[in-house]
Amino acid sequence: MPRVSEIDAADVDAIVASVRTFVRDRVVPRESEIEENDAIPADLRAAAIEMGLFGYTLPVEFGGLGFSLTDDVRLAFELGWTTPAFRSMFGTNNGIAGQVLVNIGTRAQQETYLPRLVAGETSCFCLTESEAGSDPSGMRTRAVRDGDSYVLSGSKRYITNAASADLFVVFARTGEATEGTKGISVFLVERDSPGLTVGQHDRKMGQAGAWTSDVYLDDVRVPATALIGEVEGKGFAAAMRSLSRGRIHIAAVCVALASRILDESVRHAAITSQGGAPIARFQLVQAMLAEMRTDIFAGRATVLEAARLWDNEEDTRLAPAAAKLFCSEMVGRVADLGVQVHGGAGYMRETPVEHFYRDARLFRIYEGTSEIQKLIIARELLDGAT
Repeated sequence: MPRVSEIDAADVDAIVASVRTFVRDRVVPRESEIEENDAIPADLRAAAIEMGLFGYTLPVEFGGLGFSLTDDVRLAFELGWTTPAFRSMFGTNNGIAGQVLVNIGTRAQQETYLPRLVAGETSCFCLTESEAGSDPSGMRTRAVRDGDSYVLSGSKRYITNAASADLFVVFARTGEATEGTKGISVFLVERDSPGLTVGQHDRKMGQAGAWTSDVYLDDVRVPATALIGEVEGKGFAAAMRSLSRGRIHIAAVCVALASRILDESVRHAAITSQGGAPIARFQLVQAMLAEMRTDIFAGRATVLEAARLWDNEEDTRLAPAAAKLFCSEMVGRVADLGVQVHGGAGYMRETPVEHFYRDARLFRIYEGTSEIQKLIIARELLDGAT
């Protein structure tokens, strides 16, 4: 049945408005601090918890706000206005990790863990490995049944929020399958589990404050009840469903970041002079601004339509892939033009568009590369033709 918001439209409007104010008044002024320290300040984290941002898509019965995907993208249009690290702090709770619990978790698992996520604990989504990124068929991490337990062995790579996570949603092979997508299961692993270690956080090109790390599982023993859904082999489908939903959310974040870059560029063009005249009077500068705005219009419309189709259960594969492909490529174009409008200033670290240019590059890679999105779109089209 269609997915609808669990709270009134007026309440959604009020939440979106309050987040818009919070992001612009309290987060934006501290972007340089976040960039320099590679961390989200503790007071901003505490405020995000208080506002319900660690569980806005999680069901109301577990303390969340119960946003539909359409509501989610409206909020993402505000969250994405600032450094991506702010949204990333609670993105896995609401998206790829939290949705696995919502979609296939047992009632007992949901009752145990979802309220914890809403209350501000952090989750991470442990799917990627050194030889299994956008295509998880090369996964090597294994979970072997041993009586009333499973023993997990392997490693994960580039795991967002691993350094601060309280709960690890870990994908591993069970049964006899050693390749392909069959036999992939998913487990809940607590941070203090013996044998679980997290490596140093990575030094990245951009998105400072959003930490990624390797995760190592050295014979980590978990109870059989830690198998999400308590049925083996459901992990791949659960991962794909979460990632598909997440792609629309990420597309919305790309639209928001592009909008911020345009805003910075218009302001710069209006106040910066060359030859005694604001550069906004130069037609080639105007052309760049026009291209940016047109791309943003198209991206926003694409995201809203993809969210509508998802909520109505009309399209949960092609539309998310198309939205993510278009918007992640679009924000890269806008970021490049933003630097160009700023000229030499756009290459300087103290200029917002400089770090947004670096931040934007990652969107074409995570939650499925642009190349993977193209394959999904093509397969859906061809399947529909036969």
